[in-house]
Amino acid sequence: MEESILDIILKSLKEITEFSNNNVSCELDQDSVIFGTGGLLDSMGLVTLITDLEEKLEDEFGVSLILADERAMSQKKSPFRTVSSLVQYINTLMQEEKTE
Repeated sequence: MEESILDIILKSLKEITEFSNNNVSCELDQDSVIFGTGGLLDSMGLVTLITDLEEKLEDEFGVSLILADERAMSQKKSPFRTVSSLVQYINTLMQEEKTE
């Protein structure tokens, strides 16, 4: 499942950076910084990414997740910092959703 989540995130990031004319000079991968110092996205780009991911995850997996909630914002290490941290965060949320 993590591989599918990774693919969805990378596809969304690519679409958003292309749309915003943000010339990404390197290939996007798990280590790509999404937000923060050296990040690909500004705050509006991050909001766009979160909205896009919530829609795509519901389409792909049939789960309705809220990615930007109090839990995400209160973590010492932001789940939105890198692609890999976001994959792990989404995977955790989906596992919790399955057990409810």
